[in-house]
Amino acid sequence: MCGIVGILGNHEVAPIILDALKRLEYRGYDSAGIATLNHGHMESRRAVGKLAALSDLLVQSPIRGHSGIGHTRWATHGAPTEINAHPHRAGSVAVVHNGIIENFREIRDALAAEGRRFASETDTEVVAQLAAHYIDRGLSPEEAAAATLSRLEGAFALCFLFEGEEDLMVAARAGSPLAIGHGDGEMYVGSDALALAPMTNRITYLEEGDYAVIRRSGAVIHDAAGHRVERPLKTVSIDTVLVDKGNHKHFMAKEIHEQPTVVAYALGHYIDQARNMVAEAAMQVDFAAADRIVLVACGTGHYACHVAKYWFEQVARVPVEIDIASEFRYRDPVLTGREVAIFVSQSGETADTLAALRHARSRVGQAVAVVNVPESSIARESDVALPILAGAEISVASTKAFTCQLTVLASLAILAGRQRGTLDAAAEQELVRALSAAPGALARALNVEEHIAPFSMELARARDVLFLGRGAMYPLALEGALKLKELSYIHAEGYASGELKHGPIALIDEDVPVIVLAPRDALFEKTVSNMQEVMARGGRIVLVTDREGARVAGNDAWATLVMPDMHPFIAPLVYAVPAQLIAYYSAMAKGTDVDQPRNLAKSVTVE
Repeated sequence: MCGIVGILGNHEVAPIILDALKRLEYRGYDSAGIATLNHGHMESRRAVGKLAALSDLLVQSPIRGHSGIGHTRWATHGAPTEINAHPHRAGSVAVVHNGIIENFREIRDALAAEGRRFASETDTEVVAQLAAHYIDRGLSPEEAAAATLSRLEGAFALCFLFEGEEDLMVAARAGSPLAIGHGDGEMYVGSDALALAPMTNRITYLEEGDYAVIRRSGAVIHDAAGHRVERPLKTVSIDTVLVDKGNHKHFMAKEIHEQPTVVAYALGHYIDQARNMVAEAAMQVDFAAADRIVLVACGTGHYACHVAKYWFEQVARVPVEIDIASEFRYRDPVLTGREVAIFVSQSGETADTLAALRHARSRVGQAVAVVNVPESSIARESDVALPILAGAEISVASTKAFTCQLTVLASLAILAGRQRGTLDAAAEQELVRALSAAPGALARALNVEEHIAPFSMELARARDVLFLGRGAMYPLALEGALKLKELSYIHAEGYASGELKHGPIALIDEDVPVIVLAPRDALFEKTVSNMQEVMARGGRIVLVTDREGARVAGNDAWATLVMPDMHPFIAPLVYAVPAQLIAYYSAMAKGTDVDQPRNLAKSVTVE
C-alpha cells in the first residue's frame, strides 16, 4: 500500500528518501518515484516495479537537491506504469498521494475545459493540476495548496513540493495517516513513524482534516476549518516504531481509523476506476456456470459472509450458503462440483477454515481464498487467492480486516452480476461508483466518535446488551455484539429486528441497552416499529442512522448517532465503524485490555 516520504534537509535527499521508502516496502507497492529541488529546479525519477528499479535509475540518471518527496504506489486509478507513478507534476507543483480523490472526474473535466492537458490516468494528477491552476491565477504556493484541499473529497494524504521553493512543503491528512518529523534544522513527512525512524524520533501526527505548512524551521498546522492549531510533539521509541500506534492509545483505535485508507487500497486492486467497473483480470473467479456460492469462515469473517449473501443474491441472483468453518465438513455438505466456494480468513492459517478448504477443494468447481496474507496456507491451497490488502492488524479484535473483507466480497458480487448477466453496464457502474465512495464515507463516519464516549461510560455498566438490524444490518448487529463481547466481556447478542417479538423481547427492561443499526432504507419503518416495542417496555435505544432516519425517528432514543448519507450498497461497510467504536469505548470505560482480550488469539491454529 502506498507510502509517502518528504524531506527538507541539509544534505542530498534522494538516497535518504530511497532508504526511507525501503522501510515502507512491507505495505506492498507496484511503482515508485522521487522528485527533488536543486537550486530551485525540480527533477523527478519514476520506475515500475520494486525499489531496485528506481535505485538503478538513480544511479544511471542521478538527481540532486536538499528538498524532495518520494512515494511507493499501489495502483488505484490507472495501471502500474511509469506515467501513472508518483510524484505527479503540473507546472511548478509536484504531489505524492495516498488514498482516493472521489470527485477527481468532476475536477478533471472542469480543468480540461479550461485547456489543461492530463498525461496520466490517475486521480493524483488532478491534485497537481488544480494547485498549478491556482498558482497561475496568482495565488502563492501555500494559498494554492489550501484552495486545492478545499475542493477535494475522499480519503487521502498528500504532500506538495513547489519549484522555486526550496524551503516549503505542504502536507495534508483526510482519512489517511500522515506524520511530521522534527530534526535539527530539517523537517520530514512520512506515512508513519517507521519511514522516519533513522532521521528523527520526534513526531507530530496530523489529525483528521489537518494540513501543515512545513519549513526547515518547523511546521504550522491548520485544522479543517483553516484555524491554526497546535498538535503534540511526541518522542517515539525506535524500538516501538515497528509497531507504532501513532497518536492513538491502542492498536485497535489506530486500525479503526486506518479503514478509509485500506479500503481505498483494496478498491484500487479490484476496481477499474477509469471505466467504473470491476477489474475482472484481477480476480480469475468464474461465477457464470456456478449453481450456487458457498461461503465459509469463522467469527468476524463469518459475519462478513452473511453480508455477502445479501449482495450475491440481490446483485447476481445466485443462491448462497453460509457455513461456520468448524461445522462445514462435519455436516458432510452436498457438493455438486458446480459451486464457487469462498473461504474467508484474516490470517489465512485458521485451522478449521483450512480443514474446510481441504475437504471441499476437490468437490467444488472453484475454491477461492479471501485472505490478508497472500503466502498463507489457505491462499496457497486455493485455486484463486484474493488479498484483502488490510495491512498488518495487530489488535486481536478484527476491524480493518473486516471492512476489507467486505470490500473484496462486494467487488466479487458485482463481478458475479456481470458474468451472470444480471447487471448491465449502467447498473454495474452505479454499484462501482457507490463502492468507490466507501473510503470517504468511512472517513466521515469516524466523526461519530466524539458522541460515543459519553454513553459508553453507562453502557459499560450493563450486564446484557442487544444489537438489532434488518437486511444487511442484521449481520452488522451480530458483528457489533461480537465486538462488545470480545473487548468488554459484556454479554451481547445480535438479532434480526423482526425476531425481537419471537423471544428476545422478554429480556427488555431499563437495564438492557438496545443498539439499533438502521439506515433510512426500505426496511427502516419496520425497524422503527421494533424500536417502539423496546421503548414501550422501558428499554433504552441507541439509534445508529442517517440524517433522514434521525428526523423520522424523533428524539425518543437514549442516544442517536448520525451517519453520513450513502448508497445502501455500502452501508454494511460504513456502519461497521460505530459498532467498532461502541465496543472500543465501552472496553475503555471498563478498563479491559483492548488489544489483547482475555482468552483470545489473533490466529486460531487449532480446531
